[in-house]
Amino acid sequence: MKAARGKPGGRDAARMMQKMGMKVDEVANVTQVIIKTESKDIVIEEPSVTLVTVQGQAMYQIAGGRVSEATPQVVPTAIGEEDAQLVAQQTGRPIDDAKKALLEAGGDLAKAILILKDQPSSQAQA
Repeated sequence: MKAARGKPGGRDAARMMQKMGMKVDEVANVTQVIIKTESKDIVIEEPSVTLVTVQGQAMYQIAGGRVSEATPQVVPTAIGEEDAQLVAQQTGRPIDDAKKALLEAGGDLAKAILILKDQPSSQAQA
């Protein structure tokens, strides 16, 4: 009845999509989708994912699933020597302590200085 009113039914819609060069496929066995932005990660557990291809352009449609957001933790793998020297100078602590504090602080200079100022000096313990 819908097709009679100018609205395509299931089979007519499939034919029309095929004529327009549109292809729709379900992506099987998707367990998780992660969307990364500068400020957060959006995690979708057990979604339904469909690949829609129109004139060679691929689009993914994500539906359903449990959604959660998380702030990504950026952990520097290397600490700059200049940063470590600055923290050591500001706190009067050895450069090795400054590097450890910078790693703990995720590279944040001010946080590393506060960490060292809150900890007793290894020299004072000896």
